[in-house]
Amino acid sequence: MPQDADRNPAAPGLLALVAATNLSSPQHGTAPVFDCQSCGACCSYSAEWPRFSTEDDAQLDRIPEKYVAANLSGMRCEGVRCSALSGEIGKSTACGIYEVRPDVCRACMPGDDDCLMARRAHGLPTS
Repeated sequence: MPQDADRNPAAPGLLALVAATNLSSPQHGTAPVFDCQSCGACCSYSAEWPRFSTEDDAQLDRIPEKYVAANLSGMRCEGVRCSALSGEIGKSTACGIYEVRPDVCRACMPGDDDCLMARRAHGLPTS
């Protein structure tokens, strides 16, 4: 995946659209849309999850050292929470390295199986 790829539909432009349109309403017949910036569950689910796997050296070099685990295998975690995550889970969160986050973080999509599993672990709604 290119290092600047960003498939996360919770990008700021889409958030405004989601706020203006209730996409989870019965007339749309779609699954609910989850706002990553008011969740953060996937970034505070497992110290084993934010691992490096497909990044090249150039991508890894862009991640500030203070956020990288001592063994260089992935993101440094405080318990199960990624050290780059700020805010309160389920209220308001942000990624401190969003633009350079690892591929595994880019792959987690709002509402996918990983997202829902993390939301359940934090007692957050999944529907």
